Amino acid sequence: MQAIGIDLGGTRIKGVLIDEEGILLHEAMLDTKEENQQWKADVKNMYEELVSKSTHSLAVGLSAPGIPNKTNTAIEFLPDRLQGIEKFVWKEHLSAPTWVMNDAIAALSAEAAFGSAKDVDHAVLITIGTGVGGAILIDKKIYQGAFQKAGHIGHLSVDMEGDPDICGMPGSLEEAIGNYSIAKRSNGKFGDTLEVLKAIEKNDRDAQKIWEKSIKALAVSIASLSNILSPEKVILAGGITKAGNNLMEPLLNYMDQFEWRAGGNQLKIELATFSDKAGAIGAAAYALSKTTTR
Repeated sequence: MQAIGIDLGGTRIKGVLIDEEGILLHEAMLDTKEENQQWKADVKNMYEELVSKSTHSLAVGLSAPGIPNKTNTAIEFLPDRLQGIEKFVWKEHLSAPTWVMNDAIAALSAEAAFGSAKDVDHAVLITIGTGVGGAILIDKKIYQGAFQKAGHIGHLSVDMEGDPDICGMPGSLEEAIGNYSIAKRSNGKFGDTLEVLKAIEKNDRDAQKIWEKSIKALAVSIASLSNILSPEKVILAGGITKAGNNLMEPLLNYMDQFEWRAGGNQLKIELATFSDKAGAIGAAAYALSKTTTR
């Protein structure tokens, strides 16, 4: 069996076709166009492209920000983003059974099945792109908590005097490092995180200050999660992973300051095996697991 996974994000739509071993057979990517909910048609076109590349029976999964309904057929709650996605039933739109899940949980599913979390019992994944999402692995099982809300790490507060985010949390991690807030955080100087990183390469001091502040907020959040959940590993996914050493070097330096290493035990922090494809691969892996166990 093969599986299609589509990751619908605020900035891009990513699609993959994989086999049961997680081998990537084909991939596709488009910018997310919110005007007139163009992303709905674009997802369908991407799905049809991936179907045309398949050679076996298919399972279909879709990941997106927000909280899915109990039957995993639609995103039930997503305030103020991707207008039209709430309660939109994908199996009707794609004319195929489609399993829908939160994007960060999809990313952790990919890492637990095929990647960086395959060798651990307890892990946290933080995905950083347009916004910030998260997912929790306990005893090798995804933990979603009451109301399927657990793992929304982006809404952890790092500044109680800060502006409220889309969920009303003041000074959240999402506000501190999400791509959508770069223009506000830079007083309009930069349009996205990539522009900040390019400016850092040119020794732009404003860009360096913005980046350092964001990474410090991330380190404080990870250290806090370590104290609360005590995972063996934190995995970073999403577009921010393309920053590579510009991300990891200052982050690890801050962790040296903030992490409580009781008994000398140090948290491992790694980049996701599947980088910004983790959500799409995880959606496909989830669909495979649901299809093969029914």
